[in-house]
Amino acid sequence: MSQNQASSPADAKPATAASRIFALIPGILLCVAVAGVSALLERAELGVFEHPYVEALVMAILLGMALRSFWKPAPRWQAGIAFSAKQLLEVAVMLLGASISFAAIAASGVALLASIAAVVVIALCVSFGLSRMLGLSTRLSILIACGNSICGNSAIAAVAPIIGASNDEIASSISFTAILGVMMVLGLPLLIPLLQLSATQYGILAGLTVYAVPQVLAATVPAGLVSTQIGTLVKLMRVLMLGPVVVGLSLAASRWQSDAKKTHVGFFRLVPWFILGFLALATLRSLEIVPGTVVGPVTKITSFLTVVSMAALGLGVDVRVLANVGGRVTAAVTLSLMLLLGISIALVHWFK
Repeated sequence: MSQNQASSPADAKPATAASRIFALIPGILLCVAVAGVSALLERAELGVFEHPYVEALVMAILLGMALRSFWKPAPRWQAGIAFSAKQLLEVAVMLLGASISFAAIAASGVALLASIAAVVVIALCVSFGLSRMLGLSTRLSILIACGNSICGNSAIAAVAPIIGASNDEIASSISFTAILGVMMVLGLPLLIPLLQLSATQYGILAGLTVYAVPQVLAATVPAGLVSTQIGTLVKLMRVLMLGPVVVGLSLAASRWQSDAKKTHVGFFRLVPWFILGFLALATLRSLEIVPGTVVGPVTKITSFLTVVSMAALGLGVDVRVLANVGGRVTAAVTLSLMLLLGISIALVHWFK
């Protein structure tokens, strides 16, 4: 008996670690199941419309919210859902850096680069100001500003863990941004004859205003290959702005932390590990240390992890909270998008 008693403390840590891992499995599998259904729906949509107007990422959070509206996950599901919403999302953000190449961005010209950077900065500042004027929280205002100004859901997903946004804040910003994103895809081509835009001008406009890269493709295909190529390039340059923004927010994140957390904050707390990983992978990709053949598989893994994370966020959202904040969020997102569209139209008329 003494031997058994002596061995029990040594076995305690492995047993605890193993139990924690097993505790994650039910919730993770649930999120993967929701993500899988979302992917199947996106494929069905692709088969019918030839382009996914509503991405699996958006479907995952909406399906998760729908499931959560009539079923509250028991405690046995909670650990895996929380892990999927945070840690898996952080891994996805880090892997996103492997798809960024600074060389392709630099080759497009200083004037266009400077213009895109200026549009993003102006849109960020004004969107944040509008959201705060409408009474939204600081974190939610940042999410809306980043989503509208940079790359929609991906920017929201990347910024959320840095500023400590809640599931409700993330779901609010993503849900309403997603709705307007689909409306942009459907309505933007109508501006071609109305504003008499060339293929180049329309490509720039789509790249500056449409949220997601797949949505840029859907919005520019009706205007031809030139618009699609230019729109995709401009969109990728806009996505690149996410790097400086997330680093800046990481350095300023202590403003939104409690007084206890503000003390003794080190570098790796101010700049999270996954942001450093993002920048490191982007640098390695730009130096071609990460080969181009790796980008495709890594991008697929990143997309899947993000969809799983969004399913987890949806499963953690109380729809009643969205109902309380919905009107103000809709107004903030809509006004911010109208501002971005106006600035972009002025810019494309400058690029003859």
